[in-house]
Amino acid sequence: MNYSTALLDGRQTAEADRLTAASGTSEIILMENAGRTVAREIAQRRDMCPVMVLCGPGNNGGDGFVVARHLNEAGWPVRIALLGSRERLTGAARHHSELWQGAVEPLTPAVLDGAGLAVDALFGAGLSRALEGSAKETLAAAAGKGLRIVAIDVPSGLMGDTGQSLGAVQSIQTVTFFRKKPGHLLWPGRQLCGEVVVADIGISSTVLEQMAPNTFENDPALWISDLPRLQNDGNKYTRGHALIAGGYPVTGAARMAALSAARAGAGLTTIAVPEIAFPIYAGALTSIMVKPLAAPENLYHLLEDHRFSAFLIGPRAGVSEATRTHAIAMLRTGHPTILDADAITAFQDDPEALFREITGPCVFTPHDGEFARLFDPKGDKLTRTRAAAKKSRAILILKGSDTVIAAPDGRAIINTNAPPTLATAGSGDVLSGILLGLLAQGMDPFLASAAAVWLHGAAASEFGPSLIAEDLPDLLPVVFRRLSETRPK
Repeated sequence: MNYSTALLDGRQTAEADRLTAASGTSEIILMENAGRTVAREIAQRRDMCPVMVLCGPGNNGGDGFVVARHLNEAGWPVRIALLGSRERLTGAARHHSELWQGAVEPLTPAVLDGAGLAVDALFGAGLSRALEGSAKETLAAAAGKGLRIVAIDVPSGLMGDTGQSLGAVQSIQTVTFFRKKPGHLLWPGRQLCGEVVVADIGISSTVLEQMAPNTFENDPALWISDLPRLQNDGNKYTRGHALIAGGYPVTGAARMAALSAARAGAGLTTIAVPEIAFPIYAGALTSIMVKPLAAPENLYHLLEDHRFSAFLIGPRAGVSEATRTHAIAMLRTGHPTILDADAITAFQDDPEALFREITGPCVFTPHDGEFARLFDPKGDKLTRTRAAAKKSRAILILKGSDTVIAAPDGRAIINTNAPPTLATAGSGDVLSGILLGLLAQGMDPFLASAAAVWLHGAAASEFGPSLIAEDLPDLLPVVFRRLSETRPK
Protein backbone atom coordinates (compact mmCIF):
# COMPACT_ATOMS: atom_id res chain seq x y z
CA MET A 1 0.00 0.00 0.00
CA ASN A 2 1.22 3.49 -0.84
CA TYR A 3 1.15 5.50 2.40
CA SER A 4 2.79 8.63 0.99
CA THR A 5 -0.47 10.60 1.26
CA ALA A 6 -1.85 8.88 4.35
CA LEU A 7 -3.75 11.08 6.80
CA LEU A 8 -3.59 10.41 10.53
CA ASP A 9 -6.23 11.20 13.11
CA GLY A 10 -5.32 12.21 16.65
CA ARG A 11 -5.19 8.66 17.96
CA GLN A 12 -2.96 7.52 15.10
CA THR A 13 -0.65 10.50 15.53
CA ALA A 14 -0.18 9.60 19.18
CA GLU A 15 0.46 6.00 18.20
CA ALA A 16 3.13 7.09 15.71
CA ASP A 17 4.82 9.05 18.48
CA ARG A 18 4.60 6.05 20.82
CA LEU A 19 6.07 3.65 18.27
CA THR A 20 8.88 6.09 17.54
CA ALA A 21 9.67 6.47 21.23
CA ALA A 22 9.65 2.68 21.61
CA SER A 23 12.25 2.45 18.84
CA GLY A 24 14.62 4.76 20.74
CA THR A 25 13.74 8.33 19.75
CA SER A 26 12.52 10.05 22.90
CA GLU A 27 9.63 12.49 23.19
CA ILE A 28 12.13 15.16 24.20
CA ILE A 29 14.00 14.73 20.91
CA LEU A 30 10.78 14.70 18.86
CA MET A 31 9.66 17.93 20.54
CA GLU A 32 13.06 19.52 19.91
CA ASN A 33 12.88 18.52 16.25
CA ALA A 34 9.31 19.83 15.94
CA GLY A 35 10.00 23.22 17.48
CA ARG A 36 13.25 23.69 15.59
CA THR A 37 11.44 22.96 12.31
CA VAL A 38 8.73 25.53 13.05
CA ALA A 39 11.35 28.13 13.94
CA ARG A 40 13.21 27.40 10.70
CA GLU A 41 10.01 27.79 8.67
CA ILE A 42 9.34 31.16 10.27
CA ALA A 43 12.90 32.40 9.81
CA GLN A 44 13.05 31.32 6.17
CA ARG A 45 9.67 32.69 5.11
CA ARG A 46 9.12 35.82 7.23
CA ASP A 47 10.94 39.09 7.75
CA MET A 48 12.37 39.44 11.24
CA CYS A 49 9.87 41.01 13.62
CA PRO A 50 8.77 40.78 17.27
CA VAL A 51 7.22 37.36 17.91
CA MET A 52 4.77 36.39 20.61
CA VAL A 53 4.64 32.62 21.23
CA LEU A 54 1.36 31.56 22.82
CA CYS A 55 1.97 28.34 24.73
CA GLY A 56 -0.57 25.90 26.08
CA PRO A 57 -0.34 23.48 29.01
CA GLY A 58 0.54 20.37 26.99
CA ASN A 59 2.93 19.15 24.31
CA ASN A 60 1.85 21.82 21.84
CA GLY A 61 3.01 24.37 24.38
CA GLY A 62 6.28 22.47 24.75
CA ASP A 63 6.79 22.84 21.00
CA GLY A 64 6.23 26.56 21.46
CA PHE A 65 9.04 26.85 24.04
CA VAL A 66 11.41 25.21 21.55
CA VAL A 67 10.29 27.59 18.79
CA ALA A 68 10.92 30.58 21.03
CA ARG A 69 14.37 29.35 22.04
CA HIS A 70 15.53 28.79 18.45
CA LEU A 71 14.14 32.09 17.17
CA ASN A 72 15.79 33.89 20.08
CA GLU A 73 19.12 32.24 19.32
CA ALA A 74 18.74 33.43 15.71
CA GLY A 75 18.38 37.01 16.91
CA TRP A 76 14.60 37.42 16.72
CA PRO A 77 12.88 39.42 19.49
CA VAL A 78 10.72 36.77 21.18
CA ARG A 79 8.34 36.69 24.12
CA ILE A 80 6.34 33.79 25.58
CA ALA A 81 2.90 33.80 27.15
CA LEU A 82 1.73 30.63 28.89
CA LEU A 83 -1.75 29.37 29.67
CA GLY A 84 -1.31 28.14 33.24
CA SER A 85 2.00 27.89 35.05
CA ARG A 86 5.35 26.30 34.32
CA GLU A 87 5.02 24.17 37.44
CA ARG A 88 2.05 22.32 35.95
CA LEU A 89 3.90 21.33 32.77
CA THR A 90 5.02 17.71 32.62
CA GLY A 91 7.31 15.43 30.62
CA ALA A 92 9.01 16.82 27.53
CA ALA A 93 7.07 20.08 27.75
CA ARG A 94 8.43 20.67 31.26
CA HIS A 95 11.96 19.84 30.10
CA HIS A 96 11.90 22.34 27.23
CA SER A 97 10.24 25.05 29.30
CA GLU A 98 13.19 24.88 31.68
CA LEU A 99 15.61 25.54 28.79
CA TRP A 100 13.92 28.90 28.14
CA GLN A 101 15.87 31.60 29.96
CA GLY A 102 13.49 34.50 29.34
CA ALA A 103 10.37 35.66 31.10
CA VAL A 104 7.08 33.81 30.81
CA GLU A 105 4.01 36.05 30.83
CA PRO A 106 0.45 35.03 31.72
CA LEU A 107 -1.78 34.57 28.69
CA THR A 108 -4.00 37.61 28.08
CA PRO A 109 -4.86 39.65 24.98
CA ALA A 110 -2.51 42.36 26.26
CA VAL A 111 0.56 40.23 25.45
CA LEU A 112 -0.08 40.82 21.76
CA ASP A 113 0.85 44.51 21.99
CA GLY A 114 3.90 45.21 19.87
CA ALA A 115 3.96 41.75 18.23
CA GLY A 116 4.36 41.41 14.48
CA LEU A 117 3.75 37.65 14.46
CA ALA A 118 2.05 35.22 16.81
CA VAL A 119 2.83 31.51 17.12
CA ASP A 120 -0.22 29.48 18.13
CA ALA A 121 1.22 26.74 20.33
CA LEU A 122 -1.81 26.55 22.61
CA PHE A 123 -3.54 23.26 21.90
CA GLY A 124 -3.12 21.97 18.35
CA ALA A 125 -5.19 18.86 17.75
CA GLY A 126 -5.15 17.99 21.44
CA LEU A 127 -8.26 20.08 22.18
CA SER A 128 -11.62 18.31 21.96
CA ARG A 129 -13.88 21.12 23.13
CA ALA A 130 -14.58 24.72 22.21
CA LEU A 131 -12.00 27.35 23.01
CA GLU A 132 -12.74 29.32 26.14
CA GLY A 133 -11.28 31.77 28.61
CA SER A 134 -8.02 33.57 27.96
CA ALA A 135 -7.08 31.26 25.05
CA LYS A 136 -10.26 32.18 23.19
CA GLU A 137 -9.93 35.86 24.05
CA THR A 138 -6.28 36.08 23.03
CA LEU A 139 -6.71 34.34 19.70
CA ALA A 140 -9.81 36.41 18.94
CA ALA A 141 -7.82 39.56 19.75
CA ALA A 142 -5.02 38.43 17.44
CA ALA A 143 -7.50 37.90 14.63
CA GLY A 144 -9.14 41.23 15.35
CA LYS A 145 -5.79 43.00 15.04
CA GLY A 146 -5.08 41.23 11.75
CA LEU A 147 -1.97 39.76 13.35
CA ARG A 148 -0.22 37.09 11.32
CA ILE A 149 -0.48 33.72 13.05
CA VAL A 150 1.59 30.58 12.47
CA ALA A 151 -0.07 27.53 14.02
CA ILE A 152 1.67 24.41 15.29
CA ASP A 153 -0.06 21.14 14.29
CA VAL A 154 -3.48 22.71 13.68
CA PRO A 155 -4.92 26.11 14.65
CA SER A 156 -6.15 25.82 18.24
CA GLY A 157 -9.90 25.23 18.25
CA LEU A 158 -9.79 23.27 14.99
CA MET A 159 -10.65 19.58 15.20
CA GLY A 160 -7.82 17.69 13.52
CA ASP A 161 -9.99 14.65 12.78
CA THR A 162 -12.86 16.53 11.14
CA GLY A 163 -11.89 20.05 10.09
CA GLN A 164 -14.66 21.51 12.25
CA SER A 165 -13.98 24.77 14.04
CA LEU A 166 -14.77 25.34 17.71
CA GLY A 167 -13.37 28.83 17.88
CA ALA A 168 -10.28 28.60 15.66
CA VAL A 169 -9.06 31.75 13.92
CA GLN A 170 -7.29 32.19 10.61
CA SER A 171 -3.61 31.27 10.39
CA ILE A 172 -1.36 32.23 7.52
CA GLN A 173 0.55 28.96 7.90
CA THR A 174 0.26 25.71 9.80
CA VAL A 175 3.27 23.49 10.41
CA THR A 176 2.37 19.89 11.17
CA PHE A 177 4.54 16.82 11.56
CA PHE A 178 5.04 13.49 9.76
CA ARG A 179 1.63 13.35 8.03
CA LYS A 180 -1.32 15.69 7.59
CA LYS A 181 -4.58 15.22 9.45
CA PRO A 182 -8.04 15.11 7.85
CA GLY A 183 -8.78 18.49 9.41
CA HIS A 184 -6.07 20.10 7.29
CA LEU A 185 -8.07 19.19 4.16
CA LEU A 186 -11.74 19.34 5.16
CA TRP A 187 -13.58 22.65 5.28
CA PRO A 188 -13.49 24.96 7.09
CA GLY A 189 -10.20 23.59 8.41
CA ARG A 190 -8.45 23.86 5.06
CA GLN A 191 -9.10 27.58 4.92
CA LEU A 192 -8.27 28.26 8.57
CA CYS A 193 -4.91 26.46 8.32
CA GLY A 194 -3.56 28.67 5.56
CA GLU A 195 -0.50 27.10 3.94
CA VAL A 196 0.13 23.64 5.40
CA VAL A 197 3.74 22.48 5.74
CA VAL A 198 4.45 18.87 6.71
CA ALA A 199 7.76 18.64 8.56
CA ASP A 200 10.00 15.63 9.07
CA ILE A 201 10.84 15.33 12.76
CA GLY A 202 12.40 11.88 12.75
CA ILE A 203 9.39 9.56 12.64
CA SER A 204 10.07 6.67 10.26
CA SER A 205 7.47 5.92 7.59
CA THR A 206 7.73 2.26 8.61
CA VAL A 207 5.40 2.97 11.54
CA LEU A 208 2.60 3.39 8.99
CA GLU A 209 2.87 -0.27 8.06
CA GLN A 210 2.19 -1.18 11.68
CA MET A 211 -0.74 1.24 11.90
CA ALA A 212 -2.28 0.60 8.44
CA PRO A 213 -4.08 3.97 8.07
CA ASN A 214 -7.15 3.97 5.85
CA THR A 215 -7.60 7.69 5.11
CA PHE A 216 -5.65 9.44 2.36
CA GLU A 217 -5.28 12.68 0.46
CA ASN A 218 -6.17 12.11 -3.17
CA ASP A 219 -3.11 11.92 -5.39
CA PRO A 220 -2.15 9.96 -8.52
CA ALA A 221 0.30 7.98 -6.39
CA LEU A 222 -2.71 6.11 -4.99
CA TRP A 223 -4.16 4.93 -8.30
CA ILE A 224 -1.92 5.70 -11.27
CA SER A 225 -0.64 2.11 -11.44
CA ASP A 226 -4.25 0.94 -11.78
CA LEU A 227 -5.27 3.31 -14.57
CA PRO A 228 -6.35 1.30 -17.63
CA ARG A 229 -3.55 0.75 -20.12
CA LEU A 230 -3.97 0.57 -23.86
CA GLN A 231 -3.06 -2.82 -25.29
CA ASN A 232 -1.36 -3.19 -28.68
CA ASP A 233 -3.68 -6.05 -29.57
CA GLY A 234 -6.80 -4.43 -28.09
CA ASN A 235 -9.92 -3.19 -29.83
CA LYS A 236 -12.88 -1.01 -28.99
CA TYR A 237 -14.67 -3.86 -27.23
CA THR A 238 -11.71 -4.75 -25.03
CA ARG A 239 -11.65 -1.11 -23.91
CA GLY A 240 -15.17 -1.46 -22.54
CA HIS A 241 -18.67 -0.40 -23.55
CA ALA A 242 -20.36 2.26 -21.40
CA LEU A 243 -24.13 2.72 -21.32
CA ILE A 244 -25.94 5.84 -20.10
CA ALA A 245 -29.65 6.27 -19.54
CA GLY A 246 -30.37 9.58 -21.26
CA GLY A 247 -33.09 11.96 -20.15
CA TYR A 248 -35.69 14.06 -21.90
CA PRO A 249 -36.55 16.91 -22.36
CA VAL A 250 -33.20 17.98 -20.85
CA THR A 251 -30.50 16.22 -22.86
CA GLY A 252 -27.26 18.09 -22.20
CA ALA A 253 -26.37 16.32 -18.96
CA ALA A 254 -26.26 12.83 -20.47
CA ARG A 255 -24.46 14.10 -23.57
CA MET A 256 -21.68 15.66 -21.50
CA ALA A 257 -21.40 12.50 -19.43
CA ALA A 258 -21.12 10.41 -22.61
CA LEU A 259 -18.38 12.57 -24.09
CA SER A 260 -16.51 12.40 -20.79
CA ALA A 261 -16.76 8.61 -20.68
CA ALA A 262 -15.31 8.41 -24.16
CA ARG A 263 -12.51 10.84 -23.32
CA ALA A 264 -11.73 8.76 -20.22
CA GLY A 265 -11.04 5.80 -22.47
CA ALA A 266 -14.21 3.77 -22.95
CA GLY A 267 -13.98 2.01 -26.31
CA LEU A 268 -17.67 2.51 -27.02
CA THR A 269 -20.26 4.71 -25.37
CA THR A 270 -23.99 4.42 -25.91
CA ILE A 271 -26.85 6.58 -24.68
CA ALA A 272 -30.26 4.92 -24.43
CA VAL A 273 -32.92 7.61 -24.90
CA PRO A 274 -36.68 7.94 -25.26
CA GLU A 275 -37.60 7.64 -28.93
CA ILE A 276 -38.90 11.20 -29.02
CA ALA A 277 -35.47 12.47 -28.02
CA PHE A 278 -33.50 10.48 -30.59
CA PRO A 279 -33.14 13.33 -33.16
CA ILE A 280 -31.79 15.69 -30.49
CA TYR A 281 -29.14 13.27 -29.25
CA ALA A 282 -28.22 11.90 -32.67
CA GLY A 283 -27.91 15.37 -34.15
CA ALA A 284 -25.56 16.52 -31.40
CA LEU A 285 -23.29 13.46 -31.16
CA THR A 286 -20.97 11.76 -33.61
CA SER A 287 -18.74 9.13 -32.01
CA ILE A 288 -21.32 8.45 -29.28
CA MET A 289 -23.97 5.89 -30.24
CA VAL A 290 -27.61 6.68 -29.53
CA LYS A 291 -30.14 3.91 -28.97
CA PRO A 292 -33.82 4.96 -29.18
CA LEU A 293 -36.23 3.24 -26.81
CA ALA A 294 -39.81 3.00 -28.01
CA ALA A 295 -40.91 2.33 -24.44
CA PRO A 296 -39.12 2.59 -21.06
CA GLU A 297 -39.23 -1.19 -20.58
CA ASN A 298 -37.13 -1.66 -23.71
CA LEU A 299 -34.09 -0.75 -21.63
CA TYR A 300 -34.34 -4.15 -19.94
CA HIS A 301 -33.72 -5.90 -23.25
CA LEU A 302 -30.73 -3.65 -23.89
CA LEU A 303 -29.22 -4.64 -20.56
CA GLU A 304 -29.19 -8.28 -21.67
CA ASP A 305 -26.35 -7.39 -24.07
CA HIS A 306 -23.34 -8.61 -22.09
CA ARG A 307 -20.97 -6.47 -24.13
CA PHE A 308 -21.91 -3.52 -21.93
CA SER A 309 -19.42 -3.25 -19.09
CA ALA A 310 -20.59 -0.31 -16.95
CA PHE A 311 -23.72 1.80 -16.51
CA LEU A 312 -24.67 5.33 -15.50
CA ILE A 313 -28.13 6.56 -14.63
CA GLY A 314 -29.23 9.83 -13.14
CA PRO A 315 -28.07 12.92 -15.03
CA ARG A 316 -31.42 14.56 -15.84
CA ALA A 317 -33.06 11.14 -16.01
CA GLY A 318 -36.12 12.41 -14.14
CA VAL A 319 -37.32 11.58 -10.64
CA SER A 320 -39.75 8.84 -11.62
CA GLU A 321 -40.73 5.22 -11.20
CA ALA A 322 -39.01 4.49 -14.52
CA THR A 323 -35.72 5.83 -13.16
CA ARG A 324 -36.11 3.66 -10.07
CA THR A 325 -36.80 0.48 -12.02
CA HIS A 326 -34.05 1.20 -14.55
CA ALA A 327 -31.52 1.74 -11.77
CA ILE A 328 -32.50 -1.53 -10.12
CA ALA A 329 -32.27 -3.35 -13.44
CA MET A 330 -28.75 -2.02 -13.97
CA LEU A 331 -27.69 -3.08 -10.49
CA ARG A 332 -29.05 -6.57 -11.03
CA THR A 333 -26.71 -7.13 -13.99
CA GLY A 334 -23.77 -7.21 -11.57
CA HIS A 335 -21.87 -4.71 -13.73
CA PRO A 336 -20.44 -1.54 -12.17
CA THR A 337 -23.24 1.01 -11.90
CA ILE A 338 -23.15 4.72 -11.09
CA LEU A 339 -26.19 6.43 -9.56
CA ASP A 340 -26.15 10.19 -9.81
CA ALA A 341 -28.57 13.08 -9.37
CA ASP A 342 -32.15 12.01 -10.20
CA ALA A 343 -31.35 8.32 -9.73
CA ILE A 344 -30.47 9.09 -6.11
CA THR A 345 -33.46 11.34 -5.49
CA ALA A 346 -35.81 8.75 -6.99
CA PHE A 347 -35.24 6.55 -3.93
CA GLN A 348 -35.70 9.24 -1.29
CA ASP A 349 -38.96 7.71 -0.04
CA ASP A 350 -37.46 4.25 0.41
CA PRO A 351 -33.64 4.22 0.49
CA GLU A 352 -33.59 0.68 1.86
CA ALA A 353 -35.21 -0.57 -1.35
CA LEU A 354 -32.15 0.71 -3.17
CA PHE A 355 -29.62 -0.58 -0.67
CA ARG A 356 -31.07 -4.10 -0.85
CA GLU A 357 -30.32 -4.20 -4.58
CA ILE A 358 -26.63 -3.37 -4.19
CA THR A 359 -24.77 -6.65 -4.40
CA GLY A 360 -22.10 -5.68 -6.93
CA PRO A 361 -19.93 -2.65 -7.71
CA CYS A 362 -21.94 0.54 -7.24
CA VAL A 363 -21.00 4.22 -6.86
CA PHE A 364 -23.20 7.10 -5.68
CA THR A 365 -22.13 10.62 -6.64
CA PRO A 366 -24.32 12.99 -4.58
CA HIS A 367 -23.88 16.57 -3.55
CA ASP A 368 -24.94 17.45 -0.01
CA GLY A 369 -28.60 17.93 -0.88
CA GLU A 370 -28.90 14.58 -2.64
CA PHE A 371 -26.94 12.89 0.12
CA ALA A 372 -29.48 14.06 2.70
CA ARG A 373 -32.28 12.39 0.75
CA LEU A 374 -30.82 8.94 1.45
CA PHE A 375 -28.57 9.31 4.48
CA ASP A 376 -28.23 11.06 7.82
CA PRO A 377 -26.70 14.47 7.03
CA LYS A 378 -25.59 15.18 10.61
CA GLY A 379 -21.95 15.11 11.66
CA ASP A 380 -18.68 15.87 9.97
CA LYS A 381 -18.22 15.10 6.29
CA LEU A 382 -15.70 12.29 6.64
CA THR A 383 -17.69 10.38 9.26
CA ARG A 384 -21.04 10.64 7.53
CA THR A 385 -19.63 9.66 4.14
CA ARG A 386 -18.01 6.59 5.67
CA ALA A 387 -21.23 5.69 7.47
CA ALA A 388 -23.24 6.04 4.26
CA ALA A 389 -20.86 3.80 2.33
CA LYS A 390 -21.06 1.14 5.01
CA LYS A 391 -24.85 1.33 5.24
CA SER A 392 -25.49 1.20 1.49
CA ARG A 393 -22.58 -1.11 0.57
CA ALA A 394 -21.80 1.35 -2.22
CA ILE A 395 -18.86 3.64 -2.80
CA LEU A 396 -19.80 7.23 -1.95
CA ILE A 397 -18.44 10.30 -3.68
CA LEU A 398 -19.76 13.18 -1.58
CA LYS A 399 -18.99 16.12 -3.81
CA GLY A 400 -17.78 19.58 -2.88
CA SER A 401 -14.59 21.59 -2.67
CA ASP A 402 -13.41 18.89 -0.26
CA THR A 403 -14.92 15.85 -1.98
CA VAL A 404 -14.76 12.69 0.13
CA ILE A 405 -14.63 9.24 -1.47
CA ALA A 406 -15.51 6.41 0.91
CA ALA A 407 -15.72 2.63 0.51
CA PRO A 408 -17.90 0.23 2.53
CA ASP A 409 -14.79 -1.26 4.17
CA GLY A 410 -13.90 2.10 5.79
CA ARG A 411 -11.25 3.39 3.39
CA ALA A 412 -11.61 7.07 2.55
CA ILE A 413 -9.88 9.59 0.32
CA ILE A 414 -10.17 13.38 0.58
CA ASN A 415 -9.71 15.39 -2.61
CA THR A 416 -7.96 18.76 -2.62
CA ASN A 417 -7.33 19.72 -6.25
CA ALA A 418 -10.80 21.01 -7.20
CA PRO A 419 -10.72 24.70 -8.18
CA PRO A 420 -13.73 26.92 -7.44
CA THR A 421 -14.47 27.13 -11.17
CA LEU A 422 -16.05 23.66 -10.91
CA ALA A 423 -19.03 25.29 -9.18
CA THR A 424 -20.87 25.46 -12.49
CA ALA A 425 -23.89 23.68 -13.92
CA GLY A 426 -23.10 20.30 -15.45
CA SER A 427 -19.69 19.72 -13.92
CA GLY A 428 -21.07 16.84 -11.86
CA ASP A 429 -22.35 15.16 -15.03
CA VAL A 430 -18.83 15.32 -16.44
CA LEU A 431 -17.45 13.73 -13.28
CA SER A 432 -19.91 10.85 -13.55
CA GLY A 433 -18.92 10.37 -17.17
CA ILE A 434 -15.20 10.25 -16.40
CA LEU A 435 -15.88 7.66 -13.73
CA LEU A 436 -18.05 5.65 -16.12
CA GLY A 437 -15.26 5.56 -18.68
CA LEU A 438 -12.80 4.20 -16.14
CA LEU A 439 -15.24 1.61 -14.80
CA ALA A 440 -16.08 0.46 -18.31
CA GLN A 441 -12.42 -0.41 -18.77
CA GLY A 442 -12.40 -2.55 -15.64
CA MET A 443 -10.70 -0.24 -13.13
CA ASP A 444 -11.27 -0.97 -9.44
CA PRO A 445 -14.36 1.08 -8.44
CA PHE A 446 -12.84 2.74 -5.36
CA LEU A 447 -9.61 3.72 -7.13
CA ALA A 448 -11.57 4.71 -10.24
CA SER A 449 -13.69 7.02 -8.09
CA ALA A 450 -10.61 8.69 -6.66
CA ALA A 451 -9.01 8.96 -10.09
CA ALA A 452 -12.14 10.45 -11.66
CA VAL A 453 -12.42 13.12 -8.97
CA TRP A 454 -8.76 14.07 -9.35
CA LEU A 455 -8.90 14.11 -13.16
CA HIS A 456 -12.00 16.28 -12.98
CA GLY A 457 -10.18 18.83 -10.82
CA ALA A 458 -7.02 18.72 -12.91
CA ALA A 459 -8.98 19.33 -16.12
CA ALA A 460 -10.68 22.36 -14.59
CA SER A 461 -7.34 23.73 -13.42
CA GLU A 462 -6.00 23.42 -16.96
CA PHE A 463 -8.71 25.77 -18.23
CA GLY A 464 -8.75 28.44 -15.55
CA PRO A 465 -11.35 31.22 -15.29
CA SER A 466 -14.60 31.29 -17.29
CA LEU A 467 -14.87 27.50 -17.26
CA ILE A 468 -18.16 25.89 -18.22
CA ALA A 469 -18.85 22.17 -17.96
CA GLU A 470 -18.74 21.65 -21.72
CA ASP A 471 -15.06 22.62 -21.69
CA LEU A 472 -14.05 19.77 -19.40
CA PRO A 473 -14.14 16.65 -21.64
CA ASP A 474 -11.78 18.18 -24.19
CA LEU A 475 -9.28 19.05 -21.44
CA LEU A 476 -8.87 15.44 -20.35
CA PRO A 477 -6.33 14.45 -23.05
CA VAL A 478 -3.84 17.00 -21.72
CA VAL A 479 -4.25 15.68 -18.18
CA PHE A 480 -3.88 12.05 -19.28
CA ARG A 481 -0.81 12.92 -21.34
CA ARG A 482 0.90 14.48 -18.34
CA LEU A 483 0.01 11.50 -16.17
CA SER A 484 1.47 9.11 -18.72
CA GLU A 485 4.80 10.91 -18.48
CA THR A 486 5.00 10.12 -14.75
CA ARG A 487 3.39 6.68 -14.79
CA PRO A 488 5.57 3.70 -13.84
CA LYS A 489 6.50 1.65 -16.87
